[in-house]
Amino acid sequence: MREVVRVSRFATEHAGVPASTPRNVGIDLLRGLAIVLVIFNHIGIRIPLKKTALADLLPARFLSDLNYNGYEAVFVFFVISGFLITGNALRRWGDLARIDMKTFYALRFSRIVSCLLLLVALLSALHGFGVQDYVIDRPGQSLPRAVLAALGLHLNWYEGMTGYLPGNWDVLWSLSIEEVFYIGFPIVCLLTRRVWILAPLLVLLAVSMPWTHAALTDNEIWQEKAYLPGMSAIAIGVIGALLARRWPVLSVTQARVLIVVGGLGMIAEMFDGRFLWSLIGDSILLLLTLSAMLMLIGLQARPVSRVRGFGWLASWGRLSYEIYLSHMFVVYGMVRIYKAMGGDITLGFLWYLPALSLCWVLGRAVQRYVSLPSEQWLRARLITAKSSMRLAQANENA
Repeated sequence: MREVVRVSRFATEHAGVPASTPRNVGIDLLRGLAIVLVIFNHIGIRIPLKKTALADLLPARFLSDLNYNGYEAVFVFFVISGFLITGNALRRWGDLARIDMKTFYALRFSRIVSCLLLLVALLSALHGFGVQDYVIDRPGQSLPRAVLAALGLHLNWYEGMTGYLPGNWDVLWSLSIEEVFYIGFPIVCLLTRRVWILAPLLVLLAVSMPWTHAALTDNEIWQEKAYLPGMSAIAIGVIGALLARRWPVLSVTQARVLIVVGGLGMIAEMFDGRFLWSLIGDSILLLLTLSAMLMLIGLQARPVSRVRGFGWLASWGRLSYEIYLSHMFVVYGMVRIYKAMGGDITLGFLWYLPALSLCWVLGRAVQRYVSLPSEQWLRARLITAKSSMRLAQANENA
């Protein structure tokens, strides 16, 4: 019994996982907005709002922007990811030079693996049964290679070389970029050892985005989904977390200025992108991601615990990973029903609200019954095993 108590105490003190901190509702709102834009994009490709009766009430350009900012929303997710994961690492270990690689990888593994494996298994079964919208039938593509690409974190490259996969597979392109970044992130942090060495590398990666994106114009799919532009966005999130750590105390006015300036930059990119493109070209994504970074720094400095009237959107942010991986099941299902009922495009906007509601319900179910229990189970065992090994080594050295 005494040994069990020692293991438990050692795990608590040395696992590097602090007590849970209150959620930042402002950041959840930003994530919620991003996932809603992704869903609007995937519905809009099939039921465009500008062709519905809403075009009689709202400008077609505005409706088109609502439908076609899903790609930009993913880059906002990249920035948020870099910001939050770096911030969590700084709270756990105090300094990026002290990251515990095994714990870092265990935490990432436990977060992504259950939903990823379940999605790949379901999609493989649907392909095997020949279910429409889920069959991989492009020349040069196959189910085994798609599975390998998804689990091997190079689905973005696979699509760039062979063409788009069915929609439920396609969403995994961003996960490939994220997790390859996080495989290398702790290694680079431990090799550089000093922020003044790490920071210039991050800045160089961040500002390379316009050139790495523009250099791939001969392959439209690869240009959208290449590693370096996405990693640049994650690096901007990392820089934002380091800046927030360096200047943790901002006045209410300073925080609001950052939030407003960042918000205006994001709105300008998403809803006046054609004009901005004529001015700054491929730097437009850099503007978007830097704007998101400013918002995150402001929201971190002045966190809020609740936002009246927008709690529903914050809940989307809390479920963003689960909704992102599962929402195409709802989109395909709703579009099939829409077409079976006549496909009246003038009333097509009426399908958005039930589709969004079902996406949330499915995401909540996935979180409750899959991701949350499996994540807790995996973390408990990975951390306990790691702590037991450390305790054994401590006893040997005693």
